Amino acid sequence: MTPRLCPALLERLEARFARLYGEARAAACLRRLVMLVGRYGIGFRGGAADRPLAPGDQALIAYADMIRPADGPPLAALHRFLPRVRGAFSMVHLLPFFPASSDDGFSVIDYRAVDPALGGWAEIEAIGRDIDLVFDLVLNHTSRHSGWFRDFVDGIAPARDYFLPTDPQLDLSAVVRPRTHPLLTEVHTRGGERHVWTTFSADQVDLDFANPDVLFEFLDILLRYIARGARVVRLDAIAFLWKRPGTSCLHLPETHEVVRLLRDFVGLVAPHVRLLTETNVPHEENVSYFGSGDEAHLVYQFSLPPLLLHALLRGSARRLTDWAARLSPPPAGCAFFNFTASHDGIGVRPLEGLIPASETAALAAHVEAIGGRVSMKRNADGSTSPYELNTTWFDAVGEGSGPATEAQIARHLLSQTLPLALQGVPGVYFHSLVAARNDRAGADASGIARRINRARWSEPQLAAALDDESTVSARVFGELVRRLRARAAEPAFDPAGGQQVLDLHEAVFAVVRTAPDSRRAVAALHNLSDRPVEVELPTDLGRRPPAGWPDLLNGHRLDVQDGRRIQIDPYAARWLRLRA
Repeated sequence: MTPRLCPALLERLEARFARLYGEARAAACLRRLVMLVGRYGIGFRGGAADRPLAPGDQALIAYADMIRPADGPPLAALHRFLPRVRGAFSMVHLLPFFPASSDDGFSVIDYRAVDPALGGWAEIEAIGRDIDLVFDLVLNHTSRHSGWFRDFVDGIAPARDYFLPTDPQLDLSAVVRPRTHPLLTEVHTRGGERHVWTTFSADQVDLDFANPDVLFEFLDILLRYIARGARVVRLDAIAFLWKRPGTSCLHLPETHEVVRLLRDFVGLVAPHVRLLTETNVPHEENVSYFGSGDEAHLVYQFSLPPLLLHALLRGSARRLTDWAARLSPPPAGCAFFNFTASHDGIGVRPLEGLIPASETAALAAHVEAIGGRVSMKRNADGSTSPYELNTTWFDAVGEGSGPATEAQIARHLLSQTLPLALQGVPGVYFHSLVAARNDRAGADASGIARRINRARWSEPQLAAALDDESTVSARVFGELVRRLRARAAEPAFDPAGGQQVLDLHEAVFAVVRTAPDSRRAVAALHNLSDRPVEVELPTDLGRRPPAGWPDLLNGHRLDVQDGRRIQIDPYAARWLRLRA
């Protein structure tokens, strides 16, 4: 497709450039964008039919070296693992696989290369022939060891203007901080001592998107990722992107405009690709990245993990039910990305306004009691408060570092099943899939709290654990894969389908999912307590079949003792097909 065939989209892009960089530069930016298209074989495709999200769209989240072989590249070992989860996942989120200097890949040295210790583009493309790929676009910052930053230090164009040298006497007290270290880091350059903006660490230097050259670097990188097979591109730390002293530098209008521009650009060249924003902030701020259906296609459901953990530890679905019942559906063509755990910890900022601060503090105390860590953030008044809980999810739902109990296994399975029933696209972190325990030694040795949830497996060790049906890892893995496959086959779980939250019992989270054509419906019931409970389905959900409703999770028809009353065992889930 040529630019002449999509004038409305090009006009919109020009208007976005004008809002970001001024009317005088907008036309030149658009010409530059048009010249960019075609690189890596990615041309104009605006107007082509999107590939819609489907019930089978489920993501496995993993590091490229999550499985380490005795020899050969780790990416090849991950590829060998994937047949074990065929039919359970349609995509794999490969956490940053680029050469990097810290933060387990998120301090990127070279965005256009694969870390040779992991493999190469050939291994990634081989994976992409079997399963869809999710890549990270780490926009906010780059490594101080990158070529760009070396050019800044040496005063070499164009990258000498890619960063944010800032007067340390400037009042930056309004800036929202996700960390406790200083916002500015002093560096020695050929032009003298400078202070650069470092939101996340001294090794991660923020980029200046007020310079259009920086944006065009990332448009080129985005094209390269699409050419390498990315179907979803995760915009890392996007909320902090644009800097304006005197403001919070969080969610600024220019940041949203950049997301809209990226959305339009993807629509122009690759309408099958989805953008996923990573904004670990309170709910209303988080969902603002849907825009009016013109920003992210997918937004992480960041309030879900801490609310679900809170519900399991208290045996009460009350706050979870109240929150879910108030959720507004995403705009058409958009969806939530539902998860419990990831390579990061469990963020607690998304709990603000949902539960009292005392209950958030109790969550943090629980995580510390079971051997986890609590990461802190710096507040505007100079105080600190919990920002993130660092633990594997399996240990988070347990009682400590001892052997796993049957109750812990049941809680874990329930916790991974409940998000599968929610409207959206589910993502499952590798460690949750295999019931990994806290790597306290790794966290202590590195001094990095997040390492507690980032242990790697040797390929023989993982195979032994999963092939022995008596291990906790094998039991959890086998059951979760079975449930994921059941969900993938059910049209009622289409991300575009309907969702109705029911308030049936203090301990039960209940939701009815309906296929877009309304011909299929499922009532998903989850008992978050350690005692059996009995609930009654409302009569407006339809007539009960004489033999009882089919349960999608066990393949049997539910034995209903008395009319519409249903008993649910402790930490059990029932997915009842209401309409076939």
